[in-house]
Amino acid sequence: MKLSAETPWLADPKGQALCATLEQAGYQALFVGGCVRNAILNEAASDVDIATDAKPQRVMELAKAAGFQPVPTGIDHGTITVVVEGVGFEITTFRRDVETDGRRAVVAFSDRIEDDAQRRDFTMNALYAKPDGQILDPLGGMPDALARRVCFIQDAAMRIREDYLRILRFFRFSAYYGDPNVGFDPEALAAIADTLDGLDTLSAERVGAEMLKLLAACDPARSLATMDQIGVLARILPVQSLPALAPLIAVEEQTETPPDSLRRLAALNPIEAPERLRLSRKDARILTALMEARDAALSPKALGYRLGEARGWDAFILRQSGLGQPVDQAVKADVQSGSKCEFPVKASDLQPDFQGPALGEKLRELEAQWLASDLTLDRAALLG
Repeated sequence: MKLSAETPWLADPKGQALCATLEQAGYQALFVGGCVRNAILNEAASDVDIATDAKPQRVMELAKAAGFQPVPTGIDHGTITVVVEGVGFEITTFRRDVETDGRRAVVAFSDRIEDDAQRRDFTMNALYAKPDGQILDPLGGMPDALARRVCFIQDAAMRIREDYLRILRFFRFSAYYGDPNVGFDPEALAAIADTLDGLDTLSAERVGAEMLKLLAACDPARSLATMDQIGVLARILPVQSLPALAPLIAVEEQTETPPDSLRRLAALNPIEAPERLRLSRKDARILTALMEARDAALSPKALGYRLGEARGWDAFILRQSGLGQPVDQAVKADVQSGSKCEFPVKASDLQPDFQGPALGEKLRELEAQWLASDLTLDRAALLG
């Protein structure tokens, strides 16, 4: 199989120039992984990675000589980022695993594409493309990719024990690329069920990053339901409202609202999500605000005032989907209107009659009245 020459990343002269630099020096230069997989599946690629048999230091030398900017981002593990006209490409030397402990691997460089392919996770990710678009499939993963089957390379349990994060990656890739009519690979599910203890060794940061990526898929409900059934969620993120996700996704589709990880996480009613997923302070505040606003008796305008236009809309559709009530697109205008409103009373309006804690309490009381009026009471009415 050969990729179309019109494939955007394949037609990019910057990537081609980089490959030519390596090939002219007698080395292989192969596009690998996600960009190749996505091209086969007619999906856009976000990153373009290159694999080579040139050692990292040699890649650095060749890139400098060609006028490119090499950055040793992961040189100890064989990865160099080469910046060509402002665009970065990750170039990684063929590798084979020497030792793994479930979180990190000790690798040795190789000159064999087969070694490099065998250390990857899924068959659909072990696909390579020459600069002319010719596909190389050293492990026979093409049929799985075309059928949208997410399968571990060779022995599933062995691949998982090399890095337990692959349990979560399996469900993320299934959500993004798996055919829902095919179902989950039974060998993979059996291996995951036997290696659940390994999830306890993962850092909260790695788990959080994977879960947020999973939740951003068009429809992660099937993956999350299966994770719950075999005990994965109980290990990493117990949730109280898993059935609430499907109605929310239906409302998102109805209202053409793009997927959002934090909105969907709020729908799940997670237990200790900020700690278990090591959310940033900003994300933790957003999650808490969404969950509180979803459960509050606030009008769409009030939600817009409290959370802003985008998050106010999130809170509104969270509440409506949770109640099983329809969503009127026109409500967006109310949320937007509320996001532009300002509370008409200022602290100076209440002084000197109110001071210190009493001042704050009075402001909160008046704001609650204003919100209850759907933001209609003016300053005079509130102070009178």
